[in-house]
Amino acid sequence: MEVTLLNLMHGFSVAFQLDNLWYAFLGCLVGTLVGVLPGIGPLSGISILLPVTFGLNATQAVIMLAGIYYGSQYGGSTTSILMRIPGEASSVMTCIDGNAMARKGRAGSALCIAAVGSFIAGTFGVIMLTIVAPPLATIALRFGPPEYTALLILGLVFLAYMSSTSLVRTLLMACVGLMLGMIGIDNMTGHFRYSFDLVELGDGIGIVPVAVGLFGLGEILSTPSHKVTGEVISPKYRELLPNRQEWKESAWPIARGSVLGFIIGIIPGSAHVISSFLSYALERRVSKHPEEFGKGAVAGVAGPESANNAASTGAFVPMLALGIPTGPITAVLIGALMIHGVSVGPQLVNDHPDVFWGFVASMYVGNLMLLLLNLPLVGLFVSVLRIPYAYLYPLIIMFCIIGVYEVNHSVVDVWIMLIMGVVGYALRKFSFDPAPLVLGLVIAPIFEQSLRQSLIMSNGNYLIFFSRPISAALIAICIILLAMSAMTYMLKRKDWRDKLAEAEAGEPSA
Repeated sequence: MEVTLLNLMHGFSVAFQLDNLWYAFLGCLVGTLVGVLPGIGPLSGISILLPVTFGLNATQAVIMLAGIYYGSQYGGSTTSILMRIPGEASSVMTCIDGNAMARKGRAGSALCIAAVGSFIAGTFGVIMLTIVAPPLATIALRFGPPEYTALLILGLVFLAYMSSTSLVRTLLMACVGLMLGMIGIDNMTGHFRYSFDLVELGDGIGIVPVAVGLFGLGEILSTPSHKVTGEVISPKYRELLPNRQEWKESAWPIARGSVLGFIIGIIPGSAHVISSFLSYALERRVSKHPEEFGKGAVAGVAGPESANNAASTGAFVPMLALGIPTGPITAVLIGALMIHGVSVGPQLVNDHPDVFWGFVASMYVGNLMLLLLNLPLVGLFVSVLRIPYAYLYPLIIMFCIIGVYEVNHSVVDVWIMLIMGVVGYALRKFSFDPAPLVLGLVIAPIFEQSLRQSLIMSNGNYLIFFSRPISAALIAICIILLAMSAMTYMLKRKDWRDKLAEAEAGEPSA
């Protein structure tokens, strides 16, 4: 513990450098705006602004991008409460009671409780990250290629299992991402693969044009204008502070949401979204007055907002300690660090202490910045909500194109982004989740290398994954999850057949 505190002090010495403080502030401010704007979301915001960080060092880049991530969790509550439109997916539950409080004249109280709850939950998450990540990284140093292969397979299966779409569709998207990740030079043989004689594809398809296309352009194309218009309730500054009863009613929901969110955040998948739904369900279950939910219950704002912020911090634990992305956002952050020459994984703590501890310390500072930003700047955010999207979206598209071109000064990257934008739009229309595709693209090189190294170690014998205890346990968990999903599908199918047979039996004979 003493070593951890000394390392954290070193991290604060890095985080309090003026340049790093500025980028933490910029990330928090931009993240809050991204969260406020309906239809954009943290993934789109990070993807669009990723090229901006290429002139920075690795520490500054990850501090700024992480600020955008957890800042968007704060900002999403503003538009949910004031307009009943979720700024991003994890704020869906805040709409219900937050907007109901606003219509009762308690918009300021709802915003204040959301901000304070987010601050407490975010700080709790960072404390747990500080305690959990370094020992987990030490344990992970025992992992060899077979264990990494099994862990990556588990990550993909778990993501598919927790996804809102079907398991087959999610795994299909992940496989498409893995195939796209094989484009370029083979690391082991040096041969060009699937590059169509384009020299620009020698290094493979970049994460930036794919992410910006799928989640930037795709989101813009698929967001109809009627979803982003509505009445904006502007709170008065003297109404920002909740009364004593509201503070009392929000205390336990904030505590429960913080713990629940962090635990769920470690699990691969859309943790911040899942945690807010589970927190709302939990608060309604334990409440003495469940009938108040949906009509302006304070716990319906405090619990979900705390849970999604704690979950966004918890997602950094497997990312920093194991190098495993728990979702598309952490996958893009891993891609950003790789672009800056930093290999994310168990060696990160030892090889790049400035990046690891500077990043952790900056999150303490960032959470305080967000608390100070969110309350005084409510008026500004309300003004941003009134910008017509006919002017806002063309500007975003322009920045997407310029940003992607500036990465490698490659027109091919711009074309990839445009194609991926159309693909992202089509995927949403056909109810496919594009997130696993990005995840597959990011982990493809690591997965391929660890798989091939494992087979070289065993002379091509796939039983190596079952002969080592850790990898065998991870593969067993994968098989259990797939079997559970198959059983659920079969039970639903049987239930549907029984209902169909009953309906046919009940029809009068001709």
